[in-house]
Order: sequence, then C-alpha cells, then structure tokens
Amino acid sequence: MTIFQARKTIEQVEESADFAPKFDAQGLISAITTEYDSGEVLMLGYMNAEALRLSISTGEAHYFSRSRQCLWHKGATSGLVQHIVELRIDDDQDAVWLRVRVSGSGASCHVGYRSCFYRSIPLGAEDSVRLQFLEDEKTFDPKEVYGDAPNPTIV
Repeated sequence: MTIFQARKTIEQVEESADFAPKFDAQGLISAITTEYDSGEVLMLGYMNAEALRLSISTGEAHYFSRSRQCLWHKGATSGLVQHIVELRIDDDQDAVWLRVRVSGSGASCHVGYRSCFYRSIPLGAEDSVRLQFLEDEKTFDPKEVYGDAPNPTIV
C-alpha cells in the first residue's frame, strides 16, 4: 500500500488535500531542513520515496545520499537525530520542508558546524571570491564521531 496519490491534474496537486509528491528523473525530491524554534536553515538534502515514507512514519529525518547511493537516517552514526516537528510540501509538491529539533549538540552538518550553511559568499566581487565563515566554532569534532575515513559526500 502506498501513501502517495497519483498525480492527475494541476488542481489536484495544488488545491486538494491529496499527497502526490513529484520525484525527479532520479526518483528524488528536494528536502529543506530548518531548526524548528529558530527557523535557521540547517541543510538541503534529497529524499527518495522510501526516505520520505520513513520520515513520515518514524517522525525522524531520513534522506537519500546521492554520493553513496543509499538511504541515510540522519543521526544514526552521530546521534544528532533530526526529530521532525512539522513536515510541509510546496505548492506543486516537488519539494518538502522539514522543521526539526536535533538531538545532542543540535548540529546538523557532518563537518561539525550547526548548519551546513556556515559560510557566506560576499557580493560585489569582480575577481576571486573568498568565503566568509559565519560560525566561529564547530559543535563537535567530526573525526571523533565519524573516524578518519575520507568524506564520502565529496565527489
């Protein structure tokens, strides 16, 4: 049994209560994750149908890792589980928004920062751009949590 409805009409997708998510050609849907209380953007990930089903049924964030090509339960290794407080879908149902509270230090970035968006890009540059760090300290040491293995998300 599936929890997803077939996509039939624009009106059905945009104006009804039918849950009819649109997955892309790779079978993925974009997932924006923010901290529930502060609204801070923590990360952008992707979900396949199974990750979305698991997130709904367990109340904990699951994603699909494009680099490793596998399902990923956020926090299974680090203990920094994302507990979903609210899950929304956009108007044409091709992106979801997870509003979460994170266990432990509250960090969501595998690099150790609170948010994956820990750097800003200066505007107005005409030559080379140097990123500016917005977070001064990491909330955990990724080597202690994940070991010395090379980062599997870098391709």
